Amino acid sequence: MEPNYLKLHRDGALQLRIQDALAKLDCCELCPRRCRVNRLENEQGVCRTGRRALVSSHGPHFGEEAVLSGRFGSGTIFFTGCNLQCCFCQNHDISHEGLGEEVTPEQLAAMMIDLQNQGVHNINFVSPSHVVPQILEALPLAIQKGLTVPLVYNSGGYDLVETLRLLDGVIDIYMPDYKFSKDIPAIFYCKAPDYPEVVKRALREMHRQVGDLKMDGNNRAVRGLLVRHLVMPDGLAGTREAMRFIADELSLHTYVNIMDQYHPAGELEKFPELNHAVTAQEYEEALNIAREEGLTRFDSRHRPILLHWR
Repeated sequence: MEPNYLKLHRDGALQLRIQDALAKLDCCELCPRRCRVNRLENEQGVCRTGRRALVSSHGPHFGEEAVLSGRFGSGTIFFTGCNLQCCFCQNHDISHEGLGEEVTPEQLAAMMIDLQNQGVHNINFVSPSHVVPQILEALPLAIQKGLTVPLVYNSGGYDLVETLRLLDGVIDIYMPDYKFSKDIPAIFYCKAPDYPEVVKRALREMHRQVGDLKMDGNNRAVRGLLVRHLVMPDGLAGTREAMRFIADELSLHTYVNIMDQYHPAGELEKFPELNHAVTAQEYEEALNIAREEGLTRFDSRHRPILLHWR
């Protein structure tokens, strides 16, 4: 299956997307924070990123879902900064502290090609919500050098529909988090009271663009939506409401990774309720909730696939 971005490039539509995306940096409203800073002049908002993207690392990653990592890994590019700023972030040095180096479009394209040459199954953009224009700007340069693998948009789910539409036909696999289904945890832990409604709109748009997750003959993902849901201590993530939304408003065949690897990290001095890991019972309860809501496709980064698409 040829990635759609190759057709967009041939038709000239990709260049128009790039122009539209870069223009949005002038008064940045790329994400729900709507900081309205002039990033073309290197002003910075919540994401602490100016005109150029910053990258902390890139390389084959074997800890992603099996359908992405396959045999040779998922080609991850970790962007510095984040528009969500969760207090419990396990990549605090990257998302909050700014660990990373500024890259030009040529350098970002070279990373994509380097990863493809290492045999990865996809290019996995990690925390891309604030650097959509920079990704688009680098993509034609990578295509000219022979890029052909699927592109993965690996975000926290705090994405504007207007920005996601710039990626329609560009991104092959969307892999957002569905962190919270209720506003109180989102207010306390991310300072994002609108997160529950924003993520719902984003998930609907992502599913509209790519549909349910599809595999090739080797059980590797080639196109579609994969939703991650991190089980939080004491049910803080609102798993029941999240699974019900996915089942009722997206698809019963949505591929969901219910993750059990929460552990205390980041800045939790003010939140003692987050200072313990998720129990095995809490994780099993989350799985049972997903089953009760009618979902049929599960995965976990630390457990075997539990149920398959019927």
